[in-house]
Amino acid sequence: MAKIIGGITSSHIPAVGNAISQGLTQEPYWKRFFDGYEPAKDWLKEVKPDLVIVVYNDHGLNFFLDKMPTFALGCADIYENADEGWGLKPTAPFTGDAKLSWHIAQSLVEQEFDICTCQEMKVDHGFVNPIRALFGDHVDWPVKAIPLAVNTVQHPVPSAARCLKLGRALGKALESYPEDTRVVILGTGGMSHQLQGERAGIIDVEFDLECMDKIATEPEWMTQFSNAEIIRRAGSEGIETIMWLVMRGALKDDAAVLHKHYHAPISNTGAGVLVLDNQ
Repeated sequence: MAKIIGGITSSHIPAVGNAISQGLTQEPYWKRFFDGYEPAKDWLKEVKPDLVIVVYNDHGLNFFLDKMPTFALGCADIYENADEGWGLKPTAPFTGDAKLSWHIAQSLVEQEFDICTCQEMKVDHGFVNPIRALFGDHVDWPVKAIPLAVNTVQHPVPSAARCLKLGRALGKALESYPEDTRVVILGTGGMSHQLQGERAGIIDVEFDLECMDKIATEPEWMTQFSNAEIIRRAGSEGIETIMWLVMRGALKDDAAVLHKHYHAPISNTGAGVLVLDNQ
């Protein structure tokens, strides 16, 4: 049977990809941010996942404001990286697992999540940068990967409660998959940041730290907030933190917190890394 061995959270800001490509990870501006990934990288080397499911938001490669599914699942055997305007050199393509993806899709629909299925899907920095930060750059990636896109761009976006429920449904889907596959789920995005308007540059450290603590140990806490309340505290792009709840919902209630790291500001963003062991 498939086994969810844990979950990791990560920011997916575009500048991370540039820092990796330009060899800047140990420069003073970036060092503390990237050092926060070292325990996560060590844990991944220890547990050796076969596949990661990356929960992220698409930034225009597949969906735009005229067509925006609330939830979309990659159901392909390969995913090509493409630049969506940041000038980043595309990485090597990622190997998927279409058989597992279709199993997840079937299970989610049976659990009343009418997910959009994508047999062709390009992946952008939201998907790629967390993988690069955790695994480094490769010609042949050491894990398979499945993209799970959540709309955090075009309102109405799903609630924190809905994302947590999706995670629980995802967990049930994976637990019912008959083939031995070791899975880590990456909840990406956030934390507090806003890219435009009068509040551009907002970072709420207190709220970010509380979200990290509660998502790890008491994820239902986050569901008390409306999207408007989260945006008021965390900024218009800070709503991305709800994607962490998809990861958390798929794990056991008593998943162990192995590592927690927060750094701000980095590219005008509050960035958090959590490692949760589900074994």
